[in-house]
Amino acid sequence: MSALEIKPKEEWSLSLDKPWIISGPCSAESEEQVMETAKEIANVQKPTLLRAGIWKPRTRPNSFEGVGVGGLEWLVNAGREIGTPVTTEVANAQHVEACLKAGVDVLWLGARTTVNPFSVQEIADALKGVDIPVLVKNPLNPDLNLWLGALERINQAGITELGAIHRGFSPFEKTIYRNIPQWEFPIELKLMCPEIPIICDPSHIAGNTELLPFIAQKAMDLDLDGLMIESHVQPSVALSDAKQQVTPKQLWKIVRGLVLRQAEVDAKELKTKLAELRERIDRIDENIIQFLADRMKVAIEIGSYKKKNDVTILQVNRWDEIVKQRKYFGKMLGLSEEFMDRLLQIVHKESIKQQTTVMNNVEQE
Repeated sequence: MSALEIKPKEEWSLSLDKPWIISGPCSAESEEQVMETAKEIANVQKPTLLRAGIWKPRTRPNSFEGVGVGGLEWLVNAGREIGTPVTTEVANAQHVEACLKAGVDVLWLGARTTVNPFSVQEIADALKGVDIPVLVKNPLNPDLNLWLGALERINQAGITELGAIHRGFSPFEKTIYRNIPQWEFPIELKLMCPEIPIICDPSHIAGNTELLPFIAQKAMDLDLDGLMIESHVQPSVALSDAKQQVTPKQLWKIVRGLVLRQAEVDAKELKTKLAELRERIDRIDENIIQFLADRMKVAIEIGSYKKKNDVTILQVNRWDEIVKQRKYFGKMLGLSEEFMDRLLQIVHKESIKQQTTVMNNVEQE
């Protein structure tokens, strides 16, 4: 268990009905854009918190890196207009001081900050003696201790309204996600710190709008406390992360489509264990798909070799050998012969299809 000393969610100074919905543009781009986005979101339903990035730590220079301090006034005014507290990301002591002066209600630390204990400590020092809620995103890499350490540093500064944001982890290889969710990490954090609220950031996990509903529902099924979803009045012209932002109407369509299940207090341990097991299945399935894709790449190479050497695609003796060996191996691992037959036929059919494409491809001179 963690040594965090924090207030239960029910005792926070903010009104935090579950699920929390934190939304607004990825970046504050203009006063009009922030105000219009806020009003359109609130016209459908007021969010728990209105967000907007003021400083944007981009991966490479010469891209839009935020409007800076001037945008804080836009955000605060927009929040007052719709009657909603506001939040933004801070990455150093100067950001903290500017936000406190401007009247920002909630601060959050981004993944690039969480990964650096020196930066976290600088922010913690700037927060000493201040009573303000703080949320901490997971670090870029899947390191639970690094995430927990950042939370502990902020807590030791005297912040008791403390929460976490799960935004996934940077992948080494291309996947369907912008950041791999690895749900076992927020689950483990929940086990270690039962009182801490955990928000999911589907926008940064997905990197696109198509996966948002699926990820949002998964977060609710894991009993996370809310969602941070980026919303922009015109996502297509957004200056940062345009592909993962939705319109305010799309935002509320996602939220209202969620199935919210009640957590049985007496069955919390069982529910958490079930979620852990399902996450293991998800990870295994992802590995299976990756291995199948790798297998097809090899099949394509074989097809190219056969084409160059005038060898037929189908080699019956080789296929019979594969079937016998794989079925025996499957049986030893508890898989039925029927299942192995069906699986091998599907894989073989796709392999032949891939090799046929190679065989019939006429290279241009």
